[in-house]
Amino acid sequence: MVAMGQEHSDAASRGAALLAPFKTALMQELVEGLEAGPVSAIGACRLRAPAIAEALSVDDVRVGRSSHRLRNPANRAPGWVQPLLDRYRDTPAERGSVVVPLGEGRSGYVEPIIVQALCLACHGSTLVPAVSDALATMYPDDRATGYAVGDLRGVFWVEFP
Repeated sequence: MVAMGQEHSDAASRGAALLAPFKTALMQELVEGLEAGPVSAIGACRLRAPAIAEALSVDDVRVGRSSHRLRNPANRAPGWVQPLLDRYRDTPAERGSVVVPLGEGRSGYVEPIIVQALCLACHGSTLVPAVSDALATMYPDDRATGYAVGDLRGVFWVEFP
């Protein structure tokens, strides 16, 4: 029998490993988009992020990202993720990765997304007009601006057997 601590450690390691390709691919798309300008980066996030998540959601694994201030309503958090988003938002000192037993032999794993300087072109308090216009067109109900470096942007999550 595996000790509870070991089960948790194993699930955390597996969750991190399952999320790594999503985070890496998303960052690559974002950097490539930013090289062409922030409006291109918005397009990369809008089109490529869901495609990457879908491509990696195989073999009874689901990956995604969400936020307490959504830009894209399609990124609404699964029910088990929402309490963690609330906790991360309300308790900044407790922003480590978390494993959640989901029942029926499944686990969930969540990592916070912390705003970096590179994020501010599209998520900061001051946006160039082209970015503001693109966001207003693509995301009329956008709530994902006004951030500063170090703020909680949201979470990466994965569900797995």
